Amino acid sequence: MSHDTAAVGAVVLAAGRGRRFGAEPAKLRVPFRGRPLACWALEAAVTAGIGPVAVVVGQVELSDVVPSGVVVLANPDADAGLATSLAVALDWAAGAGLAAVVVGLGDQPLVPASAWRAVAAATRTPVVAATYDGVRGHPVRLSRDVWGLLPRSGDEGARRLLRERPELVTLVPCEGHPADIDTPEDLDRWS
Repeated sequence: MSHDTAAVGAVVLAAGRGRRFGAEPAKLRVPFRGRPLACWALEAAVTAGIGPVAVVVGQVELSDVVPSGVVVLANPDADAGLATSLAVALDWAAGAGLAAVVVGLGDQPLVPASAWRAVAAATRTPVVAATYDGVRGHPVRLSRDVWGLLPRSGDEGARRLLRERPELVTLVPCEGHPADIDTPEDLDRWS
Protein backbone atom coordinates (compact mmCIF):
# COMPACT_ATOMS: atom_id res chain seq x y z
CA MET A 1 0.00 0.00 0.00
CA SER A 2 1.50 3.33 -1.09
CA HIS A 3 0.65 6.62 0.56
CA ASP A 4 0.74 9.88 -1.43
CA THR A 5 3.68 12.13 -0.66
CA ALA A 6 2.59 14.97 -2.94
CA ALA A 7 0.61 16.78 -0.27
CA VAL A 8 2.48 16.50 3.00
CA GLY A 9 2.64 19.17 5.68
CA ALA A 10 4.72 19.64 8.81
CA VAL A 11 3.35 20.54 12.24
CA VAL A 12 5.18 21.50 15.40
CA LEU A 13 3.16 20.93 18.57
CA ALA A 14 4.00 23.79 20.93
CA ALA A 15 0.86 24.28 23.01
CA GLY A 16 1.96 22.77 26.31
CA ARG A 17 2.60 24.97 29.30
CA GLY A 18 5.74 23.11 30.33
CA ARG A 19 4.64 22.78 33.95
CA ARG A 20 7.56 20.49 34.84
CA PHE A 21 9.92 23.25 33.74
CA GLY A 22 8.58 25.79 36.21
CA ALA A 23 6.52 28.95 36.00
CA GLU A 24 8.84 31.51 34.42
CA PRO A 25 10.09 31.89 31.84
CA ALA A 26 7.77 29.81 29.69
CA LYS A 27 9.69 26.70 28.64
CA LEU A 28 9.36 27.19 24.89
CA ARG A 29 10.75 30.73 25.22
CA VAL A 30 13.72 29.84 27.42
CA PRO A 31 17.11 30.33 25.73
CA PHE A 32 18.66 27.13 24.35
CA ARG A 33 22.05 27.59 22.72
CA GLY A 34 21.33 31.28 22.25
CA ARG A 35 17.78 31.15 20.85
CA PRO A 36 14.31 30.46 22.28
CA LEU A 37 13.78 26.71 22.61
CA ALA A 38 10.83 26.58 20.17
CA CYS A 39 12.95 28.15 17.40
CA TRP A 40 14.92 24.94 16.90
CA ALA A 41 11.97 22.68 16.04
CA LEU A 42 10.27 25.37 13.97
CA GLU A 43 13.44 26.00 11.97
CA ALA A 44 13.96 22.27 11.37
CA ALA A 45 10.37 21.86 10.12
CA VAL A 46 10.71 24.83 7.76
CA THR A 47 14.20 23.89 6.54
CA ALA A 48 13.03 20.34 5.79
CA GLY A 49 11.00 21.80 2.93
CA ILE A 50 8.43 18.99 2.91
CA GLY A 51 5.37 21.22 2.49
CA PRO A 52 3.36 23.82 4.36
CA VAL A 53 4.30 24.24 8.02
CA ALA A 54 2.03 24.99 10.97
CA VAL A 55 2.61 25.35 14.69
CA VAL A 56 -0.04 24.60 17.31
CA VAL A 57 0.19 27.04 20.21
CA GLY A 58 -1.57 27.33 23.54
CA GLN A 59 -1.37 30.10 26.11
CA VAL A 60 2.37 30.79 25.71
CA GLU A 61 2.93 33.66 23.27
CA LEU A 62 5.24 32.50 20.48
CA SER A 63 4.34 34.76 17.55
CA ASP A 64 7.69 36.57 17.71
CA VAL A 65 9.65 33.31 17.28
CA VAL A 66 7.51 31.77 14.52
CA PRO A 67 9.23 32.01 11.11
CA SER A 68 7.50 33.86 8.29
CA GLY A 69 5.11 31.66 6.34
CA VAL A 70 4.37 29.28 9.22
CA VAL A 71 0.65 29.00 9.98
CA VAL A 72 -0.11 29.59 13.67
CA LEU A 73 -2.95 27.40 14.96
CA ALA A 74 -4.43 28.24 18.36
CA ASN A 75 -5.48 25.40 20.65
CA PRO A 76 -7.79 26.87 23.31
CA ASP A 77 -8.08 23.40 24.90
CA ALA A 78 -4.34 22.79 25.21
CA ASP A 79 -4.62 22.11 28.95
CA ALA A 80 -6.83 19.10 28.12
CA GLY A 81 -3.83 17.23 26.73
CA LEU A 82 -1.56 16.65 23.76
CA ALA A 83 -4.29 14.90 21.74
CA THR A 84 -6.22 18.19 21.51
CA SER A 85 -3.22 19.81 19.81
CA LEU A 86 -2.89 16.87 17.45
CA ALA A 87 -6.61 17.24 16.64
CA VAL A 88 -6.08 20.94 15.81
CA ALA A 89 -3.18 19.96 13.55
CA LEU A 90 -5.18 17.27 11.76
CA ASP A 91 -8.14 19.61 11.26
CA TRP A 92 -5.76 22.11 9.62
CA ALA A 93 -4.22 19.38 7.45
CA ALA A 94 -7.66 18.18 6.34
CA GLY A 95 -8.72 21.73 5.51
CA ALA A 96 -5.50 22.22 3.52
CA GLY A 97 -6.18 19.04 1.55
CA LEU A 98 -3.04 17.29 2.78
CA ALA A 99 -2.60 13.54 2.38
CA ALA A 100 -0.27 13.30 5.38
CA VAL A 101 1.25 15.38 8.13
CA VAL A 102 4.63 15.06 9.82
CA VAL A 103 4.33 15.97 13.50
CA GLY A 104 7.16 17.04 15.77
CA LEU A 105 7.44 18.58 19.22
CA GLY A 106 8.44 22.13 20.06
CA ASP A 107 10.62 21.03 22.97
CA GLN A 108 12.92 18.74 20.94
CA PRO A 109 15.65 21.07 19.68
CA LEU A 110 18.08 18.35 18.57
CA VAL A 111 15.84 16.82 15.88
CA PRO A 112 17.29 18.13 12.60
CA ALA A 113 15.59 18.91 9.29
CA SER A 114 17.02 15.66 7.89
CA ALA A 115 14.86 13.67 10.33
CA TRP A 116 11.74 15.53 9.16
CA ARG A 117 12.66 14.80 5.52
CA ALA A 118 13.42 11.11 6.16
CA VAL A 119 10.11 10.55 7.93
CA ALA A 120 8.17 12.49 5.27
CA ALA A 121 9.75 10.45 2.47
CA ALA A 122 8.84 7.04 3.92
CA THR A 123 5.51 6.08 2.41
CA ARG A 124 5.27 2.29 2.68
CA THR A 125 2.86 2.43 5.63
CA PRO A 126 0.37 5.05 6.85
CA VAL A 127 2.39 5.75 10.02
CA VAL A 128 6.13 6.45 10.06
CA ALA A 129 8.19 7.21 13.15
CA ALA A 130 11.75 8.41 13.53
CA THR A 131 14.17 6.32 15.54
CA TYR A 132 17.38 7.45 17.19
CA ASP A 133 19.82 4.64 17.99
CA GLY A 134 16.85 2.25 17.93
CA VAL A 135 14.61 4.35 20.19
CA ARG A 136 11.32 5.48 18.62
CA GLY A 137 10.58 9.20 18.74
CA HIS A 138 9.42 12.22 16.74
CA PRO A 139 8.73 13.34 14.15
CA VAL A 140 5.92 10.99 13.16
CA ARG A 141 4.26 10.91 9.74
CA LEU A 142 0.51 10.29 9.86
CA SER A 143 -1.30 9.53 6.63
CA ARG A 144 -4.89 10.69 6.23
CA ASP A 145 -5.80 6.96 6.33
CA VAL A 146 -5.23 6.88 10.12
CA TRP A 147 -6.45 10.30 11.25
CA GLY A 148 -9.79 8.86 12.34
CA LEU A 149 -8.00 6.34 14.56
CA LEU A 150 -6.28 9.02 16.64
CA PRO A 151 -7.62 10.38 19.94
CA ARG A 152 -8.98 13.92 20.06
CA SER A 153 -8.65 14.30 23.83
CA GLY A 154 -6.28 13.19 26.56
CA ASP A 155 -2.51 13.31 26.81
CA GLU A 156 -1.64 10.56 24.36
CA GLY A 157 -1.29 11.43 20.69
CA ALA A 158 -0.40 8.66 18.23
CA ARG A 159 1.45 6.53 20.80
CA ARG A 160 -1.39 4.05 21.32
CA LEU A 161 -1.82 3.58 17.56
CA LEU A 162 1.90 2.91 17.16
CA ARG A 163 1.79 0.41 20.02
CA GLU A 164 -1.44 -1.41 19.11
CA ARG A 165 -1.16 -1.43 15.30
CA PRO A 166 2.52 -2.12 14.52
CA GLU A 167 1.58 -3.38 11.04
CA LEU A 168 0.71 0.23 10.15
CA VAL A 169 4.11 1.56 11.23
CA THR A 170 7.48 1.96 9.54
CA LEU A 171 10.46 3.00 11.67
CA VAL A 172 13.09 5.20 10.02
CA PRO A 173 16.58 5.64 11.52
CA CYS A 174 17.38 9.36 11.78
CA GLU A 175 20.23 11.67 12.65
CA GLY A 176 19.96 13.86 15.70
CA HIS A 177 18.70 13.21 19.19
CA PRO A 178 15.14 13.00 20.59
CA ALA A 179 15.91 14.77 23.87
CA ASP A 180 12.84 16.50 25.35
CA ILE A 181 13.63 19.64 27.30
CA ASP A 182 11.08 19.17 30.07
CA THR A 183 12.96 20.43 33.14
CA PRO A 184 15.71 22.97 33.93
CA GLU A 185 17.99 19.94 34.43
CA ASP A 186 17.26 18.82 30.85
CA LEU A 187 18.11 22.31 29.64
CA ASP A 188 21.44 22.24 31.49
CA ARG A 189 22.23 18.73 30.24
CA TRP A 190 21.64 19.44 26.56
CA SER A 191 22.69 23.12 26.26
